Amino acid sequence: MRSLPLVTLMLGGCLAIPAHAATDASQWLNRLTQAEQQQSFQGTFVYERNGSFSTHDIWHRAENGKVSERLLQLDGSAQEVVRVNGRTACVSGSLVPGVGDGPDASSSVLDPLKLMSWYDLTVAGDSRVAGRDAVVISLSPKDQYRYGFELHLDKETGLPLKSLLLDDHGRLLERLQYTRLQTDAPSASLLQASPNCKPVLQVAGAKAANAPISWRSDWLPPGFELTNTDVRKSAQSKSTVTSLMYEDGLARFSVFLEPLEGAQANDTRTQLGPTVAVSRRLNTAKGEVMVTVVGEIPMGTAERIALSMRLQDAQARQ
Repeated sequence: MRSLPLVTLMLGGCLAIPAHAATDASQWLNRLTQAEQQQSFQGTFVYERNGSFSTHDIWHRAENGKVSERLLQLDGSAQEVVRVNGRTACVSGSLVPGVGDGPDASSSVLDPLKLMSWYDLTVAGDSRVAGRDAVVISLSPKDQYRYGFELHLDKETGLPLKSLLLDDHGRLLERLQYTRLQTDAPSASLLQASPNCKPVLQVAGAKAANAPISWRSDWLPPGFELTNTDVRKSAQSKSTVTSLMYEDGLARFSVFLEPLEGAQANDTRTQLGPTVAVSRRLNTAKGEVMVTVVGEIPMGTAERIALSMRLQDAQARQ
C-alpha cells in the first residue's frame, strides 16, 4: 500500500508543454506525467482520509536527471520518507513495514490514451489552491470497478496542488491538498534524512515478463494488467508468500497468496478510506491458501478478484 496515497503518483508530472498550449485534459496529463524529472519544488500539504488529517512538508529536487525527495509528517507520530529516483532510501515511524515493497515508483507514468479507455477525461473548470491558479481535471471511471479522480493542476508548472479520490456516488474518499508551494529547488541540507530515518533494504521483485507465475486470475477489471510479481518468505509465518501487482495506468491493487499449512484463518473484509483489504480462503490441489487483495478499488471489485484466483500447473505456465 502507499505510505502516502497519491503522493508517488501525483509527483510524476511536468513542463514539456508550455502552459498556454495545454487546452484539454490529455495535454494537462501529459504535462503532469513529466514534471518530476524537470521541476524542483518544496511545500506543505494536508492529507485527509477517513475523517483523519495529517500535515506534511515535502522537498523535491530534480537536477541532472536525478530526482531526490524527502517527506516529513509534521503532526502525530514522527514519520519520514526519503526517495531517490523513485526508490525508497529510508523511512521512519509507522511507515517502516512494507514501504519499500512496491516496484520502482518512477515507472508510474500517466498515459492519457490508455486512460481514455477506462476513464472520461475532462477539463472541469478552474480553481485556486495555495494561492496559485489551477485547472481542474476530472477522471471519471466508465465502469463500477474503479474510483474517480479530480486533479487541480498548477497552471504555471503543471504540478498537482490538490487531488481528490471519489467513489461512484461522488463521495470523498481521500484528499491531498497543498497549503504552500514554492518552485525553487530545496537545499541539500533539507533533503538530508534525519538520524531516525532507517535505510530500506530493496528486494527486487520478479518482473511479470521474466518469471514463471504460479497464479492467475479468472477475472480482472478491464484495463488492469500484471506489472510486478514477487515471492518471499513471510516474517510472521515463514511461509512463502506470492504477491502480484496490477495497474490500469492510474489505479493499482496487489494480490497476496500465502499457504495456510493447517493454520486457522478467517475470511475478512475491511476498508479504511479508499483502501480495502479482502481475504478469502481458497482450496487448491496443494492445500488451503489465503488470498488477500489490497488496494484502492471498490470492495466489490476486490472480492471478485479474490474469488477468481487460480493456481496454475507447471504445463500451463510454460
